[in-house]
Amino acid sequence: MLIDDFLNYLRYERNYSNYTIGAYSKDLDQFQRYVREHREGVFNPGEIDSDFVRSWIVSLMDEKLSPVSVNRKLSSLKSFFKFLMKRGIVSANPLRLVSGPKTKKPLPYFIKDSELEALLDGDGFDEDFEGVRNRLVIEMLYDTGMRRSELIGIRNVDVDYEAMQVKVTGKRNKQRLIPFAEGLKNLMLAYTEVRDREVEAAGEWFFVRKNNGNQLSTGIVYNIVKKQLSEIPMLAKRSPHVLRHSFATSMLNNGAELNAVKDLLGHSSLASTSVYTHTTFEELKKVYHAHPRAKKEGGYYGR
Repeated sequence: MLIDDFLNYLRYERNYSNYTIGAYSKDLDQFQRYVREHREGVFNPGEIDSDFVRSWIVSLMDEKLSPVSVNRKLSSLKSFFKFLMKRGIVSANPLRLVSGPKTKKPLPYFIKDSELEALLDGDGFDEDFEGVRNRLVIEMLYDTGMRRSELIGIRNVDVDYEAMQVKVTGKRNKQRLIPFAEGLKNLMLAYTEVRDREVEAAGEWFFVRKNNGNQLSTGIVYNIVKKQLSEIPMLAKRSPHVLRHSFATSMLNNGAELNAVKDLLGHSSLASTSVYTHTTFEELKKVYHAHPRAKKEGGYYGR
């Protein structure tokens, strides 16, 4: 009951997405099962102390969960107990002094500009509706840095061709405007022309399926991106988020200010955006190491 109340709070008061609420629900159900297994079938948050939470963390590590997964579950539990404190259901927060396992945050995967340009300008896309649409999916994700969920959520009314900007709805239903260039505008117009001609049931959604005109799903977008990025050799990861990473990295490599990239990506703080500065620095080191003077003894800076 308490978990359901918390999830409803996230859904109706905090405007969390269904995906995020589902993740919280899974984590808290797992914790509840652990408590009942060790407390004679009773789940009473008021009796949970920090030592018990630490024992749960140890059990997760024993199950070979990664530190990232453990910390995510711990974050869900912290939010739950903050909610219980706010409602006066518990008098103390057992997670106040509990910390999770340390993690080494990997740098984001990204694709070089030249590789993406070769992909987008090549002949890997058919000229039918789906080919035109799929090319635009890749181009828009890369040119704007929007999330996969934001892309499928675009409605026809969200696109302003005169102002050359598109309105997207991000996390927690926050909306923002993203500008686009003339090249992307032409691709969007070409796509809508083909869509309106070939898809009879097309409605309010900008990106649709050919067979029924329904909104694209996140799964379809993922498969489109994975298929097209498989054309790039030696790419370790092929997902829509790689294109978002590539957008941010390219922007910073070409002189964009960090705050501007933050706003374009829809990040709530600079901390999320600053990871791309490390990516660009790694790229700069590679470029420097290719310089003939860098190959001299003592010239390998940053190693």
